[in-house]
Amino acid sequence: MFRSAPALLAACLAVAAAPASAADRVTGAAFATRSEVLARHGMVATSHPLATQVGLDVLKRGGTAVDAAIAANAALGLMEPTGNGIGGDLFAIVWDAKTKKLHGYNGSGRSPKALTLQWFKDNGHTKIPPYGPLPVSTPGAVDGWFALHGRFGKLPMKDLLAPTITYAREGFPVTELIAYYWDRSVPRLKAYPGFLEQFTRDGRAPAKGEIWTNTNLASTLEAIAKGGRDAFYKGRIARTIGDYMKASGGFLSYEDLATHQGEWIEPVSVNYRGYDVWELPPNGQGIAALQMLNILEGYDLKSYGFGSPEHVHLFVEAKKLAFEDRAKYYADPAFAQAPVAQLLSKDYATERRKLISMDKAITQVDPGEFKTQGDTIYMTTADRWGNMVSLIQSNYRGMGSGMAPTGLGFILQDRGEMFVLKDGHANTYAPGKRPFHTIIPGFVTKGGEPWLSFGVMGGDTQPQGHAAIVVNLVDFGMNLQEAGDAPRIQHDGSTSPEGQAVPMTDGGTIELETGFDYATVRALMRKGHRVRFADGSFGGYQAIARDPASKVYIGASEGRKDGQAAGY
Repeated sequence: MFRSAPALLAACLAVAAAPASAADRVTGAAFATRSEVLARHGMVATSHPLATQVGLDVLKRGGTAVDAAIAANAALGLMEPTGNGIGGDLFAIVWDAKTKKLHGYNGSGRSPKALTLQWFKDNGHTKIPPYGPLPVSTPGAVDGWFALHGRFGKLPMKDLLAPTITYAREGFPVTELIAYYWDRSVPRLKAYPGFLEQFTRDGRAPAKGEIWTNTNLASTLEAIAKGGRDAFYKGRIARTIGDYMKASGGFLSYEDLATHQGEWIEPVSVNYRGYDVWELPPNGQGIAALQMLNILEGYDLKSYGFGSPEHVHLFVEAKKLAFEDRAKYYADPAFAQAPVAQLLSKDYATERRKLISMDKAITQVDPGEFKTQGDTIYMTTADRWGNMVSLIQSNYRGMGSGMAPTGLGFILQDRGEMFVLKDGHANTYAPGKRPFHTIIPGFVTKGGEPWLSFGVMGGDTQPQGHAAIVVNLVDFGMNLQEAGDAPRIQHDGSTSPEGQAVPMTDGGTIELETGFDYATVRALMRKGHRVRFADGSFGGYQAIARDPASKVYIGASEGRKDGQAAGY
């Protein structure tokens, strides 16, 4: 029987508004695209199946969670250059089962010492360009590997890098989503020296299923495996980078590389309904997720239900308040000390909560006032001893600056774009300064025991995604896979470049994935929100949880990426 046009339209709208689901699953929750992965002895979850297998093989050979994380991260730098590589930075949170303690590592690099704010002003720059030599900052990933390995590693570094070296020489098939982003990057980056020669075939990106090799990267990793961190920061590699940047009109020098040092830092936390949620303090944006959770704790989200107008409205309003503080205070603590304790206090959350109306969207809000002194990959691993690693690594803007040093097989990051060229701002450009950073690893403990290692990729999405995952698990009772697969809320507060920490001026726009009911959209618009549907900008998610009773690991890797969780 044929339906009338109005009836057919209504039916189509009903289907479009229904919860997203991979299929008619016999078991599992509505949003889950697959079952959780369960294993007793170890687990790896990354955004590429082959990288996951590399990490899992390390665990099976007796490696620690840190060993597996390094091996998998090296593989991702080869296999997913659209999101990371050894030209970028690294942050990590490590749960040490022996001491029952969390350790944080900030592996972000600093700006070139020879480049000044005055140079930008003298040359007519009002903002740092996104590509080319000027946004390049010192890459911190390799130093991060060796710092993590020195404290928590077990297997030799040469064994951890060997699988990626083999893949780089023999080749691997490029996966679907990576091929898509690679193809989009070529037109933007092809003008920069070394990119076409090292990251295209006859001027084009590799297609899905095409075998890709990178012998230059293989040689670079072999040098690192043999010579350690100094082979990258003080040897031939560093001199090649310095010479290349000078010849290209850049400022990153051999001295910048030779003097680089990451640092161990203390993670910070808030308690959300009995769960301690941990992030790293600035220069990253992790505490924005904690500020959001502090505000949201004052509302009974469970009673409203996932996807309700109240849920989305309160989530977005909490984000607006947290991100205004982010725009003002988050920066390199060596140059501007953020008032972290005050920002994370429950009293401050109570005061900020008073700015939220249930009936009307916030269009403009000031940050709190304090007296002060001053594309990405995410992966997680867990081993047989109970150690867990939450690690995130990135070049920024997908493949980074486009600057590919001669013969080295990787692209330098463009994190320097995150600085502002404005006197007196916490994140104002200065020589030897770490930029505001978007990449953040997350961790949750309960009763002093590890409960969840997790992360979400993608610029401003990350703190919003961290808060959403915790809310989905704690308030809405989702399982680990469903919590990541559930449709996401993303609020874009300005028209600035992606990830820039700037104030909101006009209320911004809510982007909703398919799966939210149209009644919710209409209710949000009545409150004064601008709403649009979008796809492709909601990041990626991996997670490993640990059941405190059975000690079984639970792994999840969402369907927005090419990734996989696997255990043994």
